[in-house]
Amino acid sequence: MFSHVTIGSNDVGKAKPFYDALLEPLGLVRHMDYPHAVGYGPAGGRPQLWILSPLDKKAASVGNGITIGLEAPDRSAVDAAHKAAVAAGGKDEGAPGIRAHYHPNYYGAYLRDLDGNKICVVCHRKA
Repeated sequence: MFSHVTIGSNDVGKAKPFYDALLEPLGLVRHMDYPHAVGYGPAGGRPQLWILSPLDKKAASVGNGITIGLEAPDRSAVDAAHKAAVAAGGKDEGAPGIRAHYHPNYYGAYLRDLDGNKICVVCHRKA
């Protein structure tokens, strides 16, 4: 459904190691790397998640109500991604666990990146 998603950053250089750590357990790799942008996607695929300095040259800001949801292949990948992101400087916004109010198999974790963007890592499969 989506071609790509962009997330604004005020320091792409600092964001790269954070996103490398977060995305590795999800099987996403860095495809393109520029001073003010980096693109990630599945191995053998194309960049579909971009972290970049805003093109209008204004400061990146966090949108209220916006969450970037990243799908994990299994629950252990949710755990690993959350742990790696927090170790890389992200802020925990909800430890990995079942969120049955979404559906019985919704296993997710929530965090904020270095710029304050909200990210969810989720697995929808049964354990």
